Amino acid sequence: MGPVTDEKPICSAKDCRTPAVWVLAWNNPKLHTPERRKTWLACEEHREHLSQFLGMRGFLKDVVPLAEWENSQDSGGGGSAADR
Repeated sequence: MGPVTDEKPICSAKDCRTPAVWVLAWNNPKLHTPERRKTWLACEEHREHLSQFLGMRGFLKDVVPLAEWENSQDSGGGGSAADR
């Protein structure tokens, strides 16, 4: 087990240091198998912008509150929020 830290996940938007509250699960079908999910994290302010960026390319698969995503990971679901 790795070291325990108090670091909170931050938004994936360029130069944003705001704590993330959303997980944007995505997949580039030219590079990834259909079940693979990469993730970006988003604060409230950047959720729509990042969703549109991924959506325009046909990559966006799901947008989930970070707490819900973390709970699903604890129970053995989906990819890691660090898989960005």
